[in-house]
Amino acid sequence: MQITAALVPEKGAPFRLEPLELADPGPDELIVRVAACGVCQTDVHGRDDYFGIPFPCVFGHEGAGLVQRVGSAVTKFAPGDRVVMTSPSCGQCRACARGLPGYCVEARRIKFGGRLRDGRAPFREKVSGGFFQQSAFATHALATEGNAVRLPGDLPLELAAAFACGVNTGAGAVMNVLKPEPGSSLAVFGAGSVGLAAVMAARIAGCGKIHAVDLHESRLELARELGATHAGRDKPAATFDFTIEAAGSPQALRDAVDCLAPLGVCCLVGSARKGTEARLEMTKLQHGSTLRGCIQGDAPAETFFPRLFAHWREGRLPVEKLIRTYAFEEVNRAVDDSLNGSTVKPVLRIS
Repeated sequence: MQITAALVPEKGAPFRLEPLELADPGPDELIVRVAACGVCQTDVHGRDDYFGIPFPCVFGHEGAGLVQRVGSAVTKFAPGDRVVMTSPSCGQCRACARGLPGYCVEARRIKFGGRLRDGRAPFREKVSGGFFQQSAFATHALATEGNAVRLPGDLPLELAAAFACGVNTGAGAVMNVLKPEPGSSLAVFGAGSVGLAAVMAARIAGCGKIHAVDLHESRLELARELGATHAGRDKPAATFDFTIEAAGSPQALRDAVDCLAPLGVCCLVGSARKGTEARLEMTKLQHGSTLRGCIQGDAPAETFFPRLFAHWREGRLPVEKLIRTYAFEEVNRAVDDSLNGSTVKPVLRIS
């Protein structure tokens, strides 16, 4: 199938639209005509060679659209179905069996190997892809049956794309990991799409004090609108029952741990380059504090996403307030606007 994709020819180079030929779907795969795809920091990390994927490469891992073709073994989807593509997994390892696909033992190979899950080349040309088993910065994407989620008819595809990674990660950290009781306190370090999703989830959970920390005043204003009771650029002087590090910053992680009350829990969700280290005050953890990580919301997308969609429908998770849309050919501007803080969640309108 002939498609158009946003190709990165070499490390750090701008995205450029190029024609490619997409491989046919395998038995458990489907081809999705991509209507919209979110732009995430992880895509920028791919562009900048954090993962060791050979170039040229096609990124994009928050695609939403219509199923166009299905493989011979696919039973859950049919052409015409509306889907969002999510993080992939092997479906066989211990973590997958426990319903925690984010911790799949094969995750790094499947997400960042540059090929399809079974080792096939995703394109006829010598171009890497299969990024999160979708490479959705393209008019069409190959996904697996396991990393596609059916969408309700009332959810616009441009909004659905935002749920695929950022909203899922931030909301899942609160709802599935921290599980704060009503009246508890929570601080979020980093008010991008992940952090703001955490703010909204904390409000849903009934937290009495929600403090957002970010360097951009526009994002702090949005955090207040979405439920933060306090917001500022500096580390809070108060302590909290729960904190979330959503900035991918060693200093933010240190601040998030330092702000914990005794027996508090810090959840690390920020994305950083492999090998990044942070210095922590060891005695802080001796006060019964916990530091743990979270990937992809700590839940299977097929069961967790319907909960998120219900919260959106009832007005408790207004994801539309995070989004700014861009034409496909504006992909580099979308990336720049995300990096400079002027846009919280860019979404590309692709087809």
